[in-house]
Amino acid sequence: MSEPGTAFRVRGTYFESCNCDAICPCRMVGGALGGRSTHGICYGALSWRIDEGAIGDVDVSGLAVALVMRYSDDEPGSPWTLVLHVDAGGSDDQRHALEDLFLGRLHGPHVDLLPWIRKERDVVAVRTSTIELEPDGDGQRLRLGEAVSVRAPTPVEAQGEVSCIVPGYDRIGSELVADSFTVDDEPFAWELSGTCAFTADFEYATS
Repeated sequence: MSEPGTAFRVRGTYFESCNCDAICPCRMVGGALGGRSTHGICYGALSWRIDEGAIGDVDVSGLAVALVMRYSDDEPGSPWTLVLHVDAGGSDDQRHALEDLFLGRLHGPHVDLLPWIRKERDVVAVRTSTIELEPDGDGQRLRLGEAVSVRAPTPVEAQGEVSCIVPGYDRIGSELVADSFTVDDEPFAWELSGTCAFTADFEYATS
């Protein structure tokens, strides 16, 4: 396990989809902060493909991480319930380093702001999975083994620049529509289409 003061820098592509309508109400659009989720209960999948990065002396370039989640705006503190998936293509040391970073055991200026790190959370499981995050049309597609499949090839026209707190509000991205979004990842299961998605680049670092 990495020490809390371990230095890190990871950068690459971020992609998410959830059950909200596009444009997701959580986004910042044209500099205006968002608010409540469309339905009051939000569930979805978040993913990161690390093009280049290291956590301490562990090189994690070329690996990916994904998180399947749920929260309610009306539950006090809106705690997250989540399953974290780490890349089956990594070694034990690489997977443990990614788990430490994405579950908030390490600290950096942006990572400390991530909602599931600064709020209470229930980590149901950490699973080792084959993770594919690839371009699809003008958007992205995500597959986590047989557990999660998302296709979001189509951008949404927005009145102003769109950003999201997870990659950082300074990272302007693209709002998308998910053509299909299926999950069978205990305790989560759903089939959606026509909901929101988003992609942007990201960089998390200790300094």
